[in-house]
Amino acid sequence: MGTTGLRALWFTVRSHHSRRIAATSEPGGRPVRICSVEPASAEPVRIHPVLHRFGPPVLRLSGGVIVLLLLGRQVGAGPFQHGLRAVSWPAIVTAVALTAMTTVCSAWRWRIVAQALGVGLDLPAAVGAYYRSQFLNSVLPGGVLGDVHRAVAHGRHAGDLGRGVRAVAWERLCGQVVQAVVTVIVLLTLPSPVRPALPYLLAGVAVTAVCAVLAVRVAARRGRSRSTLAARAVVDDVRRGLLARQVWPQLTLASVLVVAGHTTTFVIAARVAGSTAPLGELVALLMLVQTAMVIPLSVGGWGPREGAAAWAFAAAGFGAAAGVTVTTLYAVIALVAVAPGALLLLHDVVRRARGRRSTIADEPPRRDVAASAAKELEAIRG
Repeated sequence: MGTTGLRALWFTVRSHHSRRIAATSEPGGRPVRICSVEPASAEPVRIHPVLHRFGPPVLRLSGGVIVLLLLGRQVGAGPFQHGLRAVSWPAIVTAVALTAMTTVCSAWRWRIVAQALGVGLDLPAAVGAYYRSQFLNSVLPGGVLGDVHRAVAHGRHAGDLGRGVRAVAWERLCGQVVQAVVTVIVLLTLPSPVRPALPYLLAGVAVTAVCAVLAVRVAARRGRSRSTLAARAVVDDVRRGLLARQVWPQLTLASVLVVAGHTTTFVIAARVAGSTAPLGELVALLMLVQTAMVIPLSVGGWGPREGAAAWAFAAAGFGAAAGVTVTTLYAVIALVAVAPGALLLLHDVVRRARGRRSTIADEPPRRDVAASAAKELEAIRG
């Protein structure tokens, strides 16, 4: 259809060029002339609300499921079953203790960032909130919904939702940056399958980081749009908060302790699962697996974690099945270790329910209020 056809959707017919239409007539039967035709407004096609709401979680869940199905076809169900059978009480107790240490260090890191941004919180409250977020991240798609819950709750409690959300975002980013640096150091010093390609990966990461920093600095100097204000907030947070002398050393220390705790838990899971790899090489492989766990395409890390472990262990000569067994055991004991978060969430639900009941009990019945008002009105009239 050409230009004339497109314009026909918005045409106007003048009276001396309009045609008589017999089907369109006045009550007396006389035909009328169409003086103008106005088209119906074309509304944009909108995505169904259900698809818009549940589409991204389903995509994240399907990514992990696809990886697990491919692994199941390659190595079978045996490695998964072996990992489940290898779960023992000593491994669970050790994982619970190490997770408690890493949770306290993570909460400490979050508290440092929050105080630097002016929305400080107590360490006990931070530990409880972090346990809740870890449990939600372990059972919900994407692995970030627990952090969203933690950010919104803290922002509302502090009276500044924006800073509360930024505090959690910076805390998570600082932890991942330190983990990436530690991973690079480990991979450069210890044998690993990615060691030959590591220089090229580092060059790509460095170029990406430089481009991101330049883009933020340029955006912070232009106008007063939302993106400009967001870029200025990022620059202000980094300069006055994260890079302050009393802040960044504590952030680095807390993040290193968190990485050490998670890696130790992984090493214990590998030994319990029967891995005989040398400790140095095992640590390098497990650091690669932890990097893959950051990918938000799964539930609780299932899928990318097992896929990365299968590839890394197979490339190192230990077999893909060994990697799947180790990660399966680790997933189970890690989920048990964050179970206190489920108890805290249940306690929150019970407390809210009791609060609602007490509020309803304190309110006088509407009939009693109306009856008392009627009696007072009759007394005034009498």
